Order: sequence, then C-alpha cells, then structure tokens
Amino acid sequence: MPDFAPPAVNHGSVFADMRAHHVAIRTPDLQQALDFYVGVLDFRIVATWPHGDSLLAYIAPPADDHFYVEILGGGAPVPVETRPYADLSDSLQYRGYHHLCFAVASVDATIERLRARAVTIVTDPFVVPAINRKLAFFCDPFGNLIEPAEVLS
Repeated sequence: MPDFAPPAVNHGSVFADMRAHHVAIRTPDLQQALDFYVGVLDFRIVATWPHGDSLLAYIAPPADDHFYVEILGGGAPVPVETRPYADLSDSLQYRGYHHLCFAVASVDATIERLRARAVTIVTDPFVVPAINRKLAFFCDPFGNLIEPAEVLS
C-alpha cells in the first residue's frame, strides 16, 4: 500500500472551499525561530510583518509552496511553556496541538541530516505497520515537536 486511499471528495459540502494553508507556532523570539527554521531546516521566508508589539512571519518548506508555518514572535505577554513533557510518550497526556508532520523521502536520511545540524532528536526512526509509515520526532528550540514521515513501499 503506497499511501492512504481517502474517501471520495465531497464537492457538495458547504465547506468544500477549505484547504490547508498554515499552522501557527507561538514563540518568544521571531529571530530565534527563523534562525532554526530558515537557518537549520532551509525553510524560505514568504512574508514578515509587525502586529502590535509582535513580529510575524510566514515560512515555507524548501520545496513546497502549498503549506506555510506562521511564526508568532515576541510581544507581550511573553509565551510560557504549558506542556512540560520530557519525551514522546509523556507528551501524549496533553490535549491540543501535538506535532507538525512533513512527508519525507527517507526518515533515516532526514534524521541523519538533522543530527549533523545539531537538532534535538526526540525519537529515533520507528515503523508503524498499521499506517505503513516510518516516523521519527525532533523538536525546534522551543520544544515544538516535528515529525518526518516516510511512506513505506
């Protein structure tokens, strides 16, 4: 099974115009976030703008123009950590946003490249047969979990 076979598209839905656009990550420091996402993960800055006393940015993965990450940086009050988990298993006890996933050609190669750039690896690659995927998890400097996922052939 190369990937999921989704059910038929529902063009008749009153919400048929919905498309994924971005996910937002709140950080205390826009520049520190950009240093990681742009400097380490090779994301591209699409746009930046001020909003009150905050600075925001849309960034895009190196070769994907269909989905953005919005970084909400700075401003008052300074964001505080509400999920003090120590590892992936512990993280599952908290509700709400858990992780951001990016499809990759090879999880092993991706983790190797991340290690070479001194990125914190949360879990080494593992296989989930039920969804025919190899996964791993790493985190940004603020502890946000990111999952590279490989569809197995």
